[in-house]
Amino acid sequence: MTSDAFTPSDPHYNPDRSITAADAVELAHVTRNGAVESRHLGVLAVVGPDGDLVASLGNPEALIFPRSTLKPFQAFASLRAGAELDDEELALACASHQGGVRHQELTERMLAEAGLDAGALKCPDAMPRDKDARRERIKQDAGPDKLAFNCSGKHAGFLKAAVASGADTGSYLDPEHPVQQDALRLLEVLSGAPLGVVGVDGCGAPAPQLTVTALARAVSRLSSGTLPSDEGFTDEDAALWSRIAPAMLTHPWAVHGEGEENTVTMQRTGVVAKLGAEAVLVLGTKDGYGLALKMLDGSDRANTRVGLDALVALGLADPDAVAAALAELDRPVLGGGAPVGEVRSSAAVARLCRG
Repeated sequence: MTSDAFTPSDPHYNPDRSITAADAVELAHVTRNGAVESRHLGVLAVVGPDGDLVASLGNPEALIFPRSTLKPFQAFASLRAGAELDDEELALACASHQGGVRHQELTERMLAEAGLDAGALKCPDAMPRDKDARRERIKQDAGPDKLAFNCSGKHAGFLKAAVASGADTGSYLDPEHPVQQDALRLLEVLSGAPLGVVGVDGCGAPAPQLTVTALARAVSRLSSGTLPSDEGFTDEDAALWSRIAPAMLTHPWAVHGEGEENTVTMQRTGVVAKLGAEAVLVLGTKDGYGLALKMLDGSDRANTRVGLDALVALGLADPDAVAAALAELDRPVLGGGAPVGEVRSSAAVARLCRG
């Protein structure tokens, strides 16, 4: 695949198609004492191994910011630039982690291997989301730092790529940086669709828009480890690409954190899972089915349930494995400390069938 300067096919690609209320349908609701208290509207799309849409709810052509669901594709760009990442490090480069001690130590190791330290990171400072790590930091009267930021592994991957390729490390988040250029190019090729607006993610990296269908198509390729045959990818590219999903599945703790939704989903079901901020979720099966969903209100409390219920309805995931994952992850709605309700997928999710 060539590495010429890249510009999105159309930087102003139909901006009016950014997701609206008219695009969304009810994907989940929350009950309290038998009555519905809240409803979550969103868009869901599932594509098959051939990249074609096989099921959807809402408008699958609505544009969204996929946010951190794009990390595996950005990690591919880091690998292509020469970043040497073992499988554990590769999983962390795909992570939205909790800032646990293991996450921080692995990020430090990645940086040290490139001759760098945490001072090279350009993600924001953060306190760990991991309770134990946060508690220990408070005990030590220590404040936030960059290693604890949930994207630090991805940034360490970018920096290793910059060092390996001889590119500048100080500007590694610039959309014109060679590693970011390749990441944008790869996303357009793997999704089979032009990018929309290229914004700035919470960590400072480029954040392009994609349609929900295009995101699902890219995830289909990720989970099956396949690349388009007509886009100039090399055998080396194919070998690198085929490592990413297995690395995530082998080291799911690194991708999110022990007991967290993406980690438990991968441990229990064998389905690749990756969250994105503002209630985006992607799921991918080994046989190449990719699911992407976005909740309109930005709340992700129903995402994993909806995504897994959709895969079960479509016959793409083992119901017993999904039930085990949801039993571990579901949190009841409480009243006076006792369960009085729950989060449920909508009837439309249960009725999904492959078209």
